Amino acid sequence: MGEQVTMRTRIGDRIRVPRTRARVGVARRDVTPPVGIRAKNWGPAEWERSEGAHRPFELTALALTGDDGRARLLLAVDGTWWRRVADERDVRGAILDGLGLEPDQLMLSLSHTHAGAVLCAADAHLPGGELIPGYLEALAAAGVAAGQEALDGAEPGLVEWTDGRCTLAADRELDLDGRALVGYNPAGDADDTVVIGRISVDGRVCATLVNYACHPTTLAWQNREVSPDYVGAMREIVETATGAPCLFVQGASGELAPREQYTGDVAVADRHGRSLGHAVLAALDGLPSPGDEVTLDRVVESGAPLAIWTGRPADADGSAAGAVAGVELPLRELPTLDELAEEWKGIDPRSREERLGRARNLREGYIDGPAVTHPVWAWRLGDAVIVGHPGEAYSRLQRTLRDRFPDVPIVVMNLTNGPGFVYLPTREAYERGAYQSWQTPLAPGSLELLEEHACRLVAGLLGR
Repeated sequence: MGEQVTMRTRIGDRIRVPRTRARVGVARRDVTPPVGIRAKNWGPAEWERSEGAHRPFELTALALTGDDGRARLLLAVDGTWWRRVADERDVRGAILDGLGLEPDQLMLSLSHTHAGAVLCAADAHLPGGELIPGYLEALAAAGVAAGQEALDGAEPGLVEWTDGRCTLAADRELDLDGRALVGYNPAGDADDTVVIGRISVDGRVCATLVNYACHPTTLAWQNREVSPDYVGAMREIVETATGAPCLFVQGASGELAPREQYTGDVAVADRHGRSLGHAVLAALDGLPSPGDEVTLDRVVESGAPLAIWTGRPADADGSAAGAVAGVELPLRELPTLDELAEEWKGIDPRSREERLGRARNLREGYIDGPAVTHPVWAWRLGDAVIVGHPGEAYSRLQRTLRDRFPDVPIVVMNLTNGPGFVYLPTREAYERGAYQSWQTPLAPGSLELLEEHACRLVAGLLGR
C-alpha cells in the first residue's frame, strides 16, 4: 500500500477555470448556398441540384489577439470538404490577401456537412456546377467581410474553457460477414468529449466556441436540400440560451458518426443537434459567472459547519504564440485510375463515378513524389491550445494530444486549411480494409507520425 496523500484546503483556495485573456471580436455572415447549386455528395443520389435549404449556412469569425500583439483569426464555416487543392488555396488566399494576414494567422475550418454545396470549381460543367465558382467567390468575400469586422471590433475579453460529454458520436467501423462497412458499430468505442470556450467582454457572453468530433452524415442522398446537418439545431439551442453566436469546429472524427444516419429526414438531424446543444449548455452552466472562479470564502456554523464557496474575480493568462509546420507522411502504393475503374466496374455507375472523381481530385496538387508534406497549425492562447490540420484524422489524434497534455484545454480541428484533405486512419483500420484506408493515399503509420508532430508543436508552444 502506498502512502496516502491528503490535500489541505484553505480559505481563499479556488477551483481554477482555464482561461485566455485576449482582445476578442466576433462577426458572422450568411453563406447559404443558392438554390440549384450542385450538391451531389453521395453516389446513390439520383439528383444533382439542391432544391432548397433546411437551415441557414453560417460563416462565423473569431478574432483573438493576445499579449504578443499578433492577431489570429478562426473562421468556422458550414461547408462540405475541399475536393481540390486549387479551390481551397484560392479561397483562403483571397481571405489572407483581403485582410493583409500571413498564413499562420488564419485557420479556416469546415464543419464537414455532407448536405452542402460541392466545393469544386472543376465541376462547373455538371448540372448545378455553373453556380460553384460564384459561390466560392462569395465564401471568400464573406470571410474577408466577417474577418475584418471581427478584427476591427475586437475588445479586451476572456475565453473561459470547459468540457462536457455528448453521446451523439459513435464508432462507424462495422464488420458484417467479413466486409468492412461504414456504419454504427455497437461494440465500438467513441470519444464523447466536447471542448467549449465561453467568450465574454465585460462579463457579457459574446460567443461560444464548440469543438466536437462527429461526422455530419445524418442527411444523405434522399435529402435534396442543403443543410448544416446537426450543427444547425445545435447552434440554435446554444444561441437561444446565450444570446450570442455559436461557432462549431469539427474534431478528429475520421471514424465517428451518429448511430442513426444516411436518412432524408431533417427531423433526425435536428434531434441530433439538440442532443449536442443541450450537452454544451450543461457544461456552460457548470461554469461560474464570466471572470470568476469559485473560491472557498468562509465557514458558516449551522447544524453542521458549512463550507461556503463563492464566485470571486480571477486573473487570466494573456500569453500567445503560434506555429505552422508540415510533417512528411509516406504514401502507400496507389493503383492507377484505370485500375480503380476496373476494380469498381461492378458497382452502381453513379457510385463508381463518385469514387473515381474523389480519387482523381486527391491526386491533384497534393501528391508529388513518394511522400507528402502535411501541414499543421497550432496556436497557444493563454491556458488553451488550438490545433488544426486539413485531413480527416481518426479521434486517436485528439485523444493523444489531450492525454499528453491533460492540464491544457486543446481544440483539435480536422478539415482546416490545406492541402491534404485525406483520411488518417489507425493501423487497425488498414488491417480490416476500412473505407478510409483504401480511400486515402497515405500509408499506415501516417496518423502516428501526425500525432507526434502535433505533440511536438504543442510542447514547443507550452515550453515543455
